[in-house]
Amino acid sequence: MTSETRTTRPALAVASLAAIGASVLLTITIGLLGPSAAVPALAGPGWQPPYSTALGPSPHLVIGLEALAIVLGGLGLLGGLWSLRAGAFPVRVLVLLGCLVTVVLAFLPPSGSADHLNYAAYGRMVTLGLDPYTHGAVDLPGDPVARAVEEPWREEASVYGPVATAVQALASWIGGDSVRLTIFVLALVNAAAFIGTGLLLDRFTRHDEGARLRAALLWTANPLLIYQLVAGMHVDTLAIACMVAALLARRHPARSGLLLGLGVAVKLNAGLVALGPAWELRRRPGRLAIMAGVALAVVVAGYAVAGADALAPVTRTSKAISFASFWKQFQGFLQSVVGTGSAYRGEIQVASVLLLVLLAWLLFRTRTQVDDAAGVAAVLAVAYVFATPYVLPWYDGLAFGMLALAGASAVDRFAAVHLMILSLGYLPARVAQQPDSLEWLRSVVRQQVVPWALLALTLALAGWAWTSAARARRRPASAAPRQ
Repeated sequence: MTSETRTTRPALAVASLAAIGASVLLTITIGLLGPSAAVPALAGPGWQPPYSTALGPSPHLVIGLEALAIVLGGLGLLGGLWSLRAGAFPVRVLVLLGCLVTVVLAFLPPSGSADHLNYAAYGRMVTLGLDPYTHGAVDLPGDPVARAVEEPWREEASVYGPVATAVQALASWIGGDSVRLTIFVLALVNAAAFIGTGLLLDRFTRHDEGARLRAALLWTANPLLIYQLVAGMHVDTLAIACMVAALLARRHPARSGLLLGLGVAVKLNAGLVALGPAWELRRRPGRLAIMAGVALAVVVAGYAVAGADALAPVTRTSKAISFASFWKQFQGFLQSVVGTGSAYRGEIQVASVLLLVLLAWLLFRTRTQVDDAAGVAAVLAVAYVFATPYVLPWYDGLAFGMLALAGASAVDRFAAVHLMILSLGYLPARVAQQPDSLEWLRSVVRQQVVPWALLALTLALAGWAWTSAARARRRPASAAPRQ
């Protein structure tokens, strides 16, 4: 290590921590400012949480704050992963601060998107005897909770699993007619899931200070995840918590299976993680059968209670292609060359699965040990978020949860860049109350710049994996001890 490296890395570490702190403070500020282009208003008595001011910031200001929070958070995370070393910073402080920020954000209105209003409406439907898998908010005319759902989601039925719906129903039962109180209950559950995951990761890595610091950076104090999963209050947090707990409980197949089943019954795509422990137990068929049997029983029971209609919206949305995905550009290319008579969704689904398999194979080749459940799950989760045609920023949380359990590599930084690019693409993810002067964020940044940036990043990840695996294969011979 050169003297230049010795002097720059501590400086970079300080700058990275400062950028992370500034990003988190900006995220808090956005919620504290109250209803805006990034923060939907919440109807209900003002004395009920969550709380905020009513300063009414302009769309340009609040979206500028979001952009700054994302850029600072992404750069701080990348710098932290590169420069922080065990012993350079008290990990416990980082974990405690991340937990404290999560609690603070639970008492502020969610920001960035309006998905939480859909959650409240689906729970409301259950308490009123309406099936959220066959109805949308529009089917509850005049209801104060359903009325809060924003366009273009008012006619959309729930795409979430029965466990997510049960949590939403519980929140609605407590919140009643108050959107504000219903959202607060959901925020508490979300905060508990995020903090619980962080504490589990901290306990799992407690014997290795370097791994413990990395886990804190990737999850508990990750400013991009705080922005998306905590301030954004997305249901993915609950699914990830179940999956992380399931991997850590895999010595107890029944317990692990229960947690895997619960995670899948929150969001189906979380089931990809189950292939990790399944691979690890492939030579122990008895334990594998117990784990798989319990997980399957939980999922089947959940969907049996919810009804067969619960699967219909999921199968429909599985064919969707998000605007920020490079597959959208591929779809446009096919339509320009072959014809616009088809959406080519079937072809794109097949191609995306092939890309997922290719990326997973390349990433597996970089690993010297692929028998551990966490490593397999991390590879599959990363390959999924890079390859899937329908991807949103908060989907990346699953990859970060798995990476925090696996060994460190350059994949950490690829994942950080992926989340930063996607977050900038969905700025904000909310559709309502966006001025025409900011339409370029959707039409240019989201639909043009971000897809090509993600394609370039995906190719870079594949290239890194290929060359890294080649170097790993040559290393044993070159590293042989001298005779």
